[in-house]
Amino acid sequence: MKGFKTIVALVAMLLMGFNAKADHDQVITYNQLPAAAQTLLKQHFANKVPLIVTMDWDDYTIVYESGEKVEFDKQGNWKEFDCKTSQVPTALIPEQIKAHVRATFPGTAIIDLDRNRRGYEIKLNNGLDIEYTRDFRVVDIDD
Repeated sequence: MKGFKTIVALVAMLLMGFNAKADHDQVITYNQLPAAAQTLLKQHFANKVPLIVTMDWDDYTIVYESGEKVEFDKQGNWKEFDCKTSQVPTALIPEQIKAHVRATFPGTAIIDLDRNRRGYEIKLNNGLDIEYTRDFRVVDIDD
């Protein structure tokens, strides 16, 4: 029984250590971002004031004073634009998604755009969430 308790305690400590590392964000300067990320931000968020720039083991996050948040992977490829107080710059939205939203939900704006392994997820200013495959087929609409 003593050996079992020791193993459980070791596993618990290992898991706690892994979670602490996974949640560890390091504050960095804007100039420490990958060049691709800096270029995109200068083109599309130049009029925004960065509040904090962080890095963790798999991505970079920039939070602006106005509330927008942008995430990049380690290579500087965008992962997410979260623009709750405005809208995602239209030049950053894939054409197929823009066309679908214009045709199906006229008068709405995309306020969140997320790119992941499976495809894309967007949030509209009317509260709808839409999920697309990598080839831009709609797989889910949720309110």
